[in-house]
Amino acid sequence: MSRSVQSNNMNILDRPLGRSGGRVSGSSDATSVSLSAFAYVYSELVQYHQGRAASVSELERRLESAGYGVGLKVLELVAYRSKETKRETRLMSMLQFVSSSVWKSLFGKAADSLERSIDHADEFMIVDYEPITSTFVSVPQDLGQLSADAYVSGIIAGVLDGAGFSARVTAHSVELEDGEYSKQNSTGMPPRKDKAVFLVKFSPEVLSRDAALER
Repeated sequence: MSRSVQSNNMNILDRPLGRSGGRVSGSSDATSVSLSAFAYVYSELVQYHQGRAASVSELERRLESAGYGVGLKVLELVAYRSKETKRETRLMSMLQFVSSSVWKSLFGKAADSLERSIDHADEFMIVDYEPITSTFVSVPQDLGQLSADAYVSGIIAGVLDGAGFSARVTAHSVELEDGEYSKQNSTGMPPRKDKAVFLVKFSPEVLSRDAALER
C-alpha cells in the first residue's frame, strides 16, 4: 500500500522522461506526445505571435524567445536525468550533447548531423532533415522568408546559454541536393524538399575559453 502511494506521489523529476511527455512522436506510444496535438499547439503559438509581430524578423525573434525558456528547462532536466556530476566544459562536447541527448529527449532521435563551418571557426551547424516544427506549418506568401523552426533555435540557445556557452542561434531552410536524403518521411507527409540548418555562432569569450583549455 505504501509503495503504491509513493509511486503516485513521485516527483516529476523522478519519473522516466518519456512518461512526463518529453518526446514528440507520430506513433501510439503512450510515452510520447501526440504528433497531431503538438502540431495544433505549435500552429496556435505561431499564429499568436504573428498577430503581435510587425515583421518577419520580429516574429522569428518572438518564436526564439518562446523556445529559449524551454531550452533552459530542458538542460536542467536532461542533466538531472544523466546523473552526471560534472558539466561539459568543451565546446564540441557541448554541441554533441545538444545534437544527441537534447534532441533525443525532445524529438525521439538524434539530429542528423553536426558540422563545423569551413569559413568561420566560430560557426557550427546542426542539421535536421525532418524538423517537426516546420512540417505542419504552412507559411503564407507574405511571410515567405519566415523560418518556422525559429522556436527550436531558441531552445538550442537556451540550452547553450544555460550551460555557459553563449551563442547566437538562427534557423535556416536549405534546399536538399539530389540524392542527399532518401529516407522515407517518418511523419507520413510527402517528402520534404528542404532541411533545417541551425546555425550556431559562439561568442568570442566562449572560443577563447575553449582555446585556453586545449593548452
